[in-house]
Amino acid sequence: MRIGAFDLIPVLLLAGVTLGALALVGTPSTWITLTVAGLAMGLLIFIMASGLTLVFGLMDVMNFAHGLFIAVGAYVAVSAMKWFGGTLAALVPAMLSAMLVAGLLGAIFERVIIKPVYGQHLKQILITTGGMIVAEQLIHVIWGPDLLPLARPEELRGALVFGDVALERFRLATVVVGLAIFAAMALTLNRTKLGLLIRAGVENREMVEALGYRIRRLFLGVFMTGSALAGLGGVMWALYREQVHASMSDDLTVLIFIVVIIGGLGSIGGCFIGAILVAMVANYGGFLVPKLALVSNILLMVAILMWRPRGLYAVTSR
Repeated sequence: MRIGAFDLIPVLLLAGVTLGALALVGTPSTWITLTVAGLAMGLLIFIMASGLTLVFGLMDVMNFAHGLFIAVGAYVAVSAMKWFGGTLAALVPAMLSAMLVAGLLGAIFERVIIKPVYGQHLKQILITTGGMIVAEQLIHVIWGPDLLPLARPEELRGALVFGDVALERFRLATVVVGLAIFAAMALTLNRTKLGLLIRAGVENREMVEALGYRIRRLFLGVFMTGSALAGLGGVMWALYREQVHASMSDDLTVLIFIVVIIGGLGSIGGCFIGAILVAMVANYGGFLVPKLALVSNILLMVAILMWRPRGLYAVTSR
């Protein structure tokens, strides 16, 4: 089913999973709580995965060190929150600092590590994995090997209660931030010349170069943006866990790649739907069949790829 050029089937799939869970859960208040929690987790994953799907789709780079920028963003936020006082007002400069440092680190990483191995996937996997290991040790040197706490501001603690429904303030804030990021990226990609060039580069890089645009500069900007978004996601994840450690992104990296593959390489819309779908299935499955939560992501990816081998919204031929 399509409206114009937009494929509605993945959206209907997400809606079907959500409504089907209502029938299985039974209690509306429990279902609302699970749904909001799943939406918040999905948008948190989307923030971290959205940059990687553009890097993967546009640059054809298998960056296994994407989690590095998540960890660095979280550590920078810890330092910034201490500097600015740890209040809700301090959270904005902490997030901006994390995005700035992660973005600059991404620029260095792309120029030094990624640039020499463009088009060589095996070398990309090896060199980015090695870079991730080295970076984790450098994090230990700068911030120390111990786990660091990152307490949420008091305004983000507790829950809002509506009858039998309790919604955590932090999860609601995550939903707002995630939707704002998605809206900004959708507007940029669909309503600006820069977005047109990025989307054209995802589908046909040679054509963009033939038109006289410097695709390498576009690559660098996309990589920096993806790294900055990973840094922002690292701050949100650290606030969710209320702790930071150098290997915090290890499990997240696998989950992020699953979301990117499910959504379709280079597709922000697919990444958005895929991230929410992954989180919803894990949340509902964990409540209904706790043991299923351990393998729900893999099972979902297998099912999606059997149905659509290039993901929900494939925009590349890779």
